[in-house]
Amino acid sequence: MNVRRLIPTAALAGSVTLALVALSACSPSDAADGGGGAGGKGDGKLAVIASFYPMQYLAEEIGGTHVDVSTLTRPGVEPHDLELGTRQAAQLGEADYILYLKGLQPAVDEAIGAAGVKNTVDAATLTELEKHGSEVGHSHGDEHAGEEHAEDGHAEEHAGEEHADEGEAGTDPHIWLDPVKYAEVAKGVGASLEKADPDNADAYRKNTTALVERLTTLDTAFEKGLADTSTKTFITTHSAFGYLAERYGLKQESISGLSPESEPSPARIKELRSIAAKDKVGTVFFETLVSDRTAKTVAADSGLKTDVLDPIEGITKKSKGADYVEVMESNLAALEKALGAK
Repeated sequence: MNVRRLIPTAALAGSVTLALVALSACSPSDAADGGGGAGGKGDGKLAVIASFYPMQYLAEEIGGTHVDVSTLTRPGVEPHDLELGTRQAAQLGEADYILYLKGLQPAVDEAIGAAGVKNTVDAATLTELEKHGSEVGHSHGDEHAGEEHAEDGHAEEHAGEEHADEGEAGTDPHIWLDPVKYAEVAKGVGASLEKADPDNADAYRKNTTALVERLTTLDTAFEKGLADTSTKTFITTHSAFGYLAERYGLKQESISGLSPESEPSPARIKELRSIAAKDKVGTVFFETLVSDRTAKTVAADSGLKTDVLDPIEGITKKSKGADYVEVMESNLAALEKALGAK
């Protein structure tokens, strides 16, 4: 577990304050080296800063040609572990509009709070967040499994101790992996952009409608593709897919809880071996931005295959798609194959 995620430091708060005081001496530049410029005011565009890729995607799709979007999290960087430098913190104060997801990136939350930008939108307020642990699913027969895990000192215990910073009051922040919830957030982002830049409200409204339609189509594809499968259980590196599992009647079993970096206990690995045999699980999923070592160890221990199920926290050369929708379509294909879709 990376302790940097759990302890907001006084040093961070101090650097943020100093950076904001020194804004007048800073020249506009990329919020995350290699990203778009933060100073969109010179060309008449709304200067937007997004905390990480799922927020960036919304801002770009809805904002279109009327926004200049930069992201704090560079491609290939695991967003949970992001640490902001003084320069990045200073650029937050130059933004016209900030879009982030509170609870996912503590360092970002701290800096955005200090920046005091009027048009700051927390995506977590635009839909309903839920609490998820190592096991998530709709089946009523499985409802007590999470309780049993907690009593046995398994994954739920670790999730509560290690990941209280995930979302508000321990909630799961991975809302973008449910197309329906993501569409709800998109609508809220569209409305907030209309308010921030009323001159281009019609364009934002039109772009929001188009994006929601694409997400609705994606939702339909998942619903149809996963309606009839040989098994409803899938094993992942960490609990990023709780909302997706609930939406489509699946059961997620994660190796390490809400954090992609925490190590599973021997008891949890033994438990997963039993679950895989009982529920006829044939694949252990890993992701692109963290090591696949644990997933491959668990798979080898149980004689299972491995494949990628991407939480889409960033787009890189390893991503199976150029944007959110394409990677989600790849995720659907991977799930259909692993679950034995008919």
